[in-house]
Amino acid sequence: MQVKVNISGLDLSQEVGPLIRSFFPKTDIEINYGGKEEAAEVPEENFVIDLELDDLWFKIFLNGEPVREESFTYADVPDSNMVYEKRKKRAYKNQLLRGLYRELSKKTGRTLPWGILTGVRPTKLCFERLKNNTVGNISYMMDEYLCSPRKAGMAQKVAARELELLGSIDYKNGYSLYVGIPFCPSICNYCSFGSHPIDRFASMVQDYIDALKKEIESTCSLLKDKKLQTVYFGGGTPTAVTTGQLKSVIDKVKECFDMESVLEFTVEAGRPDSIDEEKLQMLKEEGITRISINPQSMRQKTLDLIGRRHTAEQTVEAFMLARKAGFDNINMDLIAGLSGEVFEDMQYTLDEVGKLSPDSITVHTLALKRAAKLTTEKENYSSMEAKDVARMVEYAADFCMDRGYEPYYLYRQKNMTENLENIGYAHRGKEGLYNILIMEEVQMILALGAGASSKFIDRNMTNGRRFGRVENVKNVAEYISRINEMAERKKNAF
Repeated sequence: MQVKVNISGLDLSQEVGPLIRSFFPKTDIEINYGGKEEAAEVPEENFVIDLELDDLWFKIFLNGEPVREESFTYADVPDSNMVYEKRKKRAYKNQLLRGLYRELSKKTGRTLPWGILTGVRPTKLCFERLKNNTVGNISYMMDEYLCSPRKAGMAQKVAARELELLGSIDYKNGYSLYVGIPFCPSICNYCSFGSHPIDRFASMVQDYIDALKKEIESTCSLLKDKKLQTVYFGGGTPTAVTTGQLKSVIDKVKECFDMESVLEFTVEAGRPDSIDEEKLQMLKEEGITRISINPQSMRQKTLDLIGRRHTAEQTVEAFMLARKAGFDNINMDLIAGLSGEVFEDMQYTLDEVGKLSPDSITVHTLALKRAAKLTTEKENYSSMEAKDVARMVEYAADFCMDRGYEPYYLYRQKNMTENLENIGYAHRGKEGLYNILIMEEVQMILALGAGASSKFIDRNMTNGRRFGRVENVKNVAEYISRINEMAERKKNAF
């Protein structure tokens, strides 16, 4: 089946497209702006959505049949013409999406846990309303965006905890530093990051480390009027490089940046097969305060299938080594919806992780990315779809909260299984501050390394914040050869 969408009048292709794709996640969707097709041109196997949109009304047709027509009025008091138009457009868009949602839900028999919300930051709405002391956030999320009561309640909990944590940080006068090391022991079948198998790229690793240190030196003074508050080493898997190479990058950061105001220094030690006692001891001695050891699943059959070259036992061993080295803030990442898994597999994984009692647990939902093997080689995994993913996510939430972990950050990605989300749970005082700062877009992020994306905020804009990005090239060889250009891009933007 193919879904064809024809829009006439207002062009809201970008607004309606994500919602329609959420209802038809594995279907070819074609969106045309310009009006209805002639009935004779529409093959019988297609599902056709026609939208006629005007400033004062909209009409929805499914397979040529009129199913909904609504008038639109807007009577808000404008702060300025620009703000008025922005609010008016949002109100019209939400009314249209609610109508479209209800008709597609009737037609398909499906509901979406986050309703008409398709962006990556559903908690941002609650966060802003809480900042302004607005009440009734749960009912607002349910009525305005058709969120399920459970998701609306989760958004409220996360936003309240974020606001509490950010209230103790002078984030407006601070910034965060991201350092990317894009190498991994192997590439997982769901991964689309700019990760490079370290065995295949071994000859480039030292040149990359040298280029990265050069970018650190070239950009460390760009935000000297602000205080560095969090540092995050991500990837890839930063611990995939040698102890000496990783130490040299950490030392360069400490040499070039003023670390006096740093509240959190995180290193993703994500793959258990990249960790040993020497490396963990080095990280502890360097003052790293938080690490991640990420099993994704504790089922060996799943680890083998997704391409992780380590055992579940190695995850336990790595965690114990980290505790022995003195780390008291360890996160563990899990993924709901991995190839071939069923509900009982998630139960087993959580039980095994629970025995270790990490300080925080992040539960991701599998997202199908275009560049991942799950998509490019989908014929190899077509019979291995996970089942009951929404149930896995709900069980994980109950599991974590029953054990004293609180949800503290939440985000979504495109093409997430069953329209779900990623949530970080933590014991009090063990939250990842960097995660909140980047998700709520309240702070500048200086990002270094291949594929890193810096974010800057101009708070002097008349109508509020404006966000901009400065992106580095993803390819390691290009990054090395164009390192001067990468640094220059940031100097021009910041």
